[in-house]
Amino acid sequence: MDIRTAEGCRGKEGGASVGDTEALDAAGPPRAEIDRTLRSILRDVLGLDEDRVAEFSADSGLFGHVPELDSMAVAGLLTEIEDRLEIIIEDDDVDGEMLETYGGLLAFAEAKVVER
Repeated sequence: MDIRTAEGCRGKEGGASVGDTEALDAAGPPRAEIDRTLRSILRDVLGLDEDRVAEFSADSGLFGHVPELDSMAVAGLLTEIEDRLEIIIEDDDVDGEMLETYGGLLAFAEAKVVER
C-alpha cells in the first residue's frame, strides 16, 4: 500500500462499541475513538446504512458476510483506514483473519495505531 497521511481521525459519533471502549493507550487515541472511526469508514467506503454498522459486534462477519465488502472494496477500505488512522498497512499485514470479523478488524486497527 502507499504511505498516506491525514489531518487526523474524522470518525462520526455513535454506534455500538466492541469491548472496553474506555481503554486508553498513551500511544494513541482511546479504543472508542478507533471504533467510531472504523465504523465511519465502513459506512463511507462500503455505503452501509448507519444502523447496520451500529449493530456490528466483535463477532459480526465481514469479508464473505457483507456483500459490499468484496475483493475490489478491500483496497479502498484499507487505504481509507490508513488515511483516517494515520497508519501504514503493509501488504504482509493483510490476511483473511483481519477481515473475517469486525472484532478482528478493530483489533488490527488498534495494534497498528499503537505501532505508529
